Amino acid sequence: MPSCVLAYSGGLDTSVILGWLQDEGYDVHCVYVDLGQPCEDREAILKKATDHDAASARIVDVREELCRDFAFPVLQWQAKYEGIYLLGTSIARPLISKACLEVAREVGAVAYAHGATGKGNDQCRFQLAAEALEPNVKVLAPWRIAKFREMFPGRTEMIDYCDAKKIPVKASIAKPYSSDENCLHISYEAGALEDPNVNGVAMVDFGMGVSPQEAPDKTEEVTVGFEAGVPVSVNGTPLSPLAVVEEMNKIAGRNGVGRIDIVENRFVGMKSRGVYEAPGMTALYAAHLAMEQLTLDRDLVHLRDRLSPEVAEMVYYGFWYVPKMDALLAFIREAQKAVTGEVTLGLYKGNLEIHGRTSPNSLYDAEIASMEGGGSYDQTDAEGFLRLQGLPSRVIGKVQPRKY
Repeated sequence: MPSCVLAYSGGLDTSVILGWLQDEGYDVHCVYVDLGQPCEDREAILKKATDHDAASARIVDVREELCRDFAFPVLQWQAKYEGIYLLGTSIARPLISKACLEVAREVGAVAYAHGATGKGNDQCRFQLAAEALEPNVKVLAPWRIAKFREMFPGRTEMIDYCDAKKIPVKASIAKPYSSDENCLHISYEAGALEDPNVNGVAMVDFGMGVSPQEAPDKTEEVTVGFEAGVPVSVNGTPLSPLAVVEEMNKIAGRNGVGRIDIVENRFVGMKSRGVYEAPGMTALYAAHLAMEQLTLDRDLVHLRDRLSPEVAEMVYYGFWYVPKMDALLAFIREAQKAVTGEVTLGLYKGNLEIHGRTSPNSLYDAEIASMEGGGSYDQTDAEGFLRLQGLPSRVIGKVQPRKY
């Protein structure tokens, strides 16, 4: 029998897909990629897979790698899709494919299966990563296969299938919305959230923090330390990338930080509505930007700002393992070398303020910037500077007068 690796969560969809792949003649190796999903009995999930004849089942813990090698480089780019989304789901998908394909090579699997639908972005991220890392692997996306969709037109048929095969699942016919969580964020979409005129933030039962209204009535300060653009400490305590994210999730979450509601443009062409929460990463983005303001020169940061939306788009679409991304990641590592120091944030009811920043590489010179008299800046130098800057405008104005 041919073998297949399945990105397995133990939920309704992947439980059904496990059984369907077996019915199609595959030996299925289930891989639970641990991204920091909370409140799940991972050993019970593995037992569920092996109880239903999976060829093997394993957990691959990639939480540290997710923060260190994926989230933090995107943070260094200050990349936000369409100006607001911090890409918490998008960042994780190429890593899931990488982890599954490593298992596929180990067990000699010819196929890699996932549970993403044919309407969403995740199918793109899974497949584009797979095609780059293992060009000869067969990618199986059952939701894009007519035979599978005919067999399972809705959740009722999936639940009935699990009942018939005695596969335990926690699922109901009606769900107000679906959610996807990792250590970086939680996304909420579908169901009642598909109506963009409903208040999604009021509807969602957020899992990473309190609402701004429920947050404490006093400001909490937190100090984040950076080395070469990478967060390395919180309140003076050196921490691993994962520990930084987890600690910032606690601090920012209890202060109501990091909730957004967005109608975004999917890669496949449609608009979709999502509600997201990412308390720790939202605070880290703010602290990182403040550190850059002190340490990066104007032209470098402006170049980064011009490229940042393109990086966000590539991450969102799933183009992680491509030469262009390799080059962009190499660029940002070089560009961030001076971004070292500490930033103190004030968190208050969903808001973030900069309370202080310091760096051994600071380019801020108070003597030059001072509005007071004296200092090392000679204001008469500006006369010649502006005459040179205005030269093209003066020439054009004489030859092609403007009406005003």
